[in-house]
Amino acid sequence: MLDKLLATKSFAALESEHRNSQLKRALGPWQLTMLGVGGTIGTGIFVLTGLEAAQHAGPAIVLSFVIAGLACMFAGVCYAEFASMTPLAGSAYTYSYATLGEGAAWFIGWNLLLEYMFAAGTVAVGWSRYFVKFLEQYDINFLPPALTAAPLAAASDGLSLVQTGAVINLPAVFVAALAGAICYTGIRKSAIVNTLVVALKVAVIIAVIGFGAFYINTANWHPFVPENTGTWGNYGWSGIVRAASVIFFAYIGFDAVSTAAQEARNPQKDLPFGILMGLAICTLLYILMAAVLTGLLPYAKLMDAAPVAVALEAHAGLKWLAAFVVPAALLGLTSVILVMILAQARILLAMARDGLLPAAFARVHGRFRTPAFATMFTTVIAALVGGLFPIGLLAELVSIGTLLAFVVVSASVLVLRYTRPEIPRPFKVPLPWFTCLAGAGSCLYLMASLPLGTWLRLVIWSLLGIALYFGYGMRHSLLRRSSL
Repeated sequence: MLDKLLATKSFAALESEHRNSQLKRALGPWQLTMLGVGGTIGTGIFVLTGLEAAQHAGPAIVLSFVIAGLACMFAGVCYAEFASMTPLAGSAYTYSYATLGEGAAWFIGWNLLLEYMFAAGTVAVGWSRYFVKFLEQYDINFLPPALTAAPLAAASDGLSLVQTGAVINLPAVFVAALAGAICYTGIRKSAIVNTLVVALKVAVIIAVIGFGAFYINTANWHPFVPENTGTWGNYGWSGIVRAASVIFFAYIGFDAVSTAAQEARNPQKDLPFGILMGLAICTLLYILMAAVLTGLLPYAKLMDAAPVAVALEAHAGLKWLAAFVVPAALLGLTSVILVMILAQARILLAMARDGLLPAAFARVHGRFRTPAFATMFTTVIAALVGGLFPIGLLAELVSIGTLLAFVVVSASVLVLRYTRPEIPRPFKVPLPWFTCLAGAGSCLYLMASLPLGTWLRLVIWSLLGIALYFGYGMRHSLLRRSSL
C-alpha cells in the first residue's frame, strides 16, 4: 500500500502526455514572459504596496519587496529547471508527482487551488475598489456601498469571521466572470488580450515612476523603518518580514507561466526564459513603485485599496496622471485575474488527467481547445471568493499556499538531482545545494511570519484536501489502478 501511495509517474509517461496533448501550442518566449508579467503586475503594485506600507512596513516596504523578490528568484530558478524537464500543464503539482509521489502531488495540487482560485478572487476585490474610484472620477454613484464591499471580515482575534453589513462585492463578481469568459474562448485570444494589457499597464507604471519621482518628498521616508509598536508585525523588522510574506502572492505570475507548459511552442527553452525574465521585470517595477509611492505621501495615508490613485491625487501636478492610472489599473488587474483563472484551470486538468479529480475537469472544448469545465468551475469559485471576503484575509491565504508550493518545488529539484540524475535538463539550477536550500528556507521563513489565523485556515484546508484524496482521489488514481 505504501509503495502505491508513493509511486511516481515516469518521465517517459510525462513526455508522452506532452506529445499527445490536445491543448494548442501557441505561446512563444515573449508571450510567456508577458503571461508572467500579466499575472504578477497587478494587486501587488496597485493595491498591496500602499496597504502593507500603511499597516506593517512603512517606507521599508521597499525592503519587503526585495526580500520577497529574492525568495522568488531562488524558487523561480528551481521552477525553470523543473519546467524544462517536464513541459506539462500542472506546475508544482506535476513536478511533485514526478519526484515525491502521488500523495505529495495531491497535497501540493490542493494548495495550488488555494493559491490560484483565491488569488483570482483577491485581485477581483482590488479591481472593485479601482472600479468605484473610476466611477467617482465621473461623479457616477449608482452602486451603493453594500454592493461594493465584502459581507465578511476577519474578527479582531484574527481567527473568526464577522459580518460587515454589506451584501456582496458585485464588481468583483462581475470582473471574475468576464475574465473567465475570455479564458474559456481560447489560450491564443487570452494571450493576445493579456499582451496588450500588459504593455498598457507597464507603460502607465513607468509614467507614474518617472513623473512621480519629481514630486517625492524625502521627509516621507523618515523614519525609513518605523519603530515597532510592541506587537509582532507592526513595523520594525518584523513588520518588514510580515509585509514581505503578504505581498509574496503578488509574485505568483511566474508560477502561472509553468502551468501553460503544454501550450508553449518550445517549452524546454521558452519556459525558463519566460519565468526568469518576467520575474526580473516585475521585481524592478515593484521596488521603484514602492519607493515613489511612499515618497509622494506619508505611508499612513496610503491605507486605501487604490493607493496609487490616492498618492497621485494628493499632488495638483499629478492629478492628470491619476485619470490614466485608474483605467490602466482596471485593465491590469483584469489581466491578472485572467492569468490566475487560466493557470488554475490547467492545474485542475492535470489532476483530473491523473484520475485524482472527476473526468469532467480534464474535458477539453472541441472548438476552443481549452479545459472548459475546469475554467467554468474556477471562474465560479473566484467570483464567490471575491464577492464575499476582504482582500487582507484573502492575500494572506494565497501567500501561505504559494509559499508552501515553492518550498516543495525547491526541495524537489535537489532530490531529483540525486534520484534521477540521468534525466536531460535543458536548464540547470546553478549551485543547486545553495539555491534550492535558499529557496526552501526563505519561503519557510516568510511562512513563519504569517499570523496564527492564516495557519489555522491552511490546516483546515489541508485536512479537507486529505479527506478528499482518501475519499476519491486514491480510489480513482490512474497510476494506482495501472499498478494493480
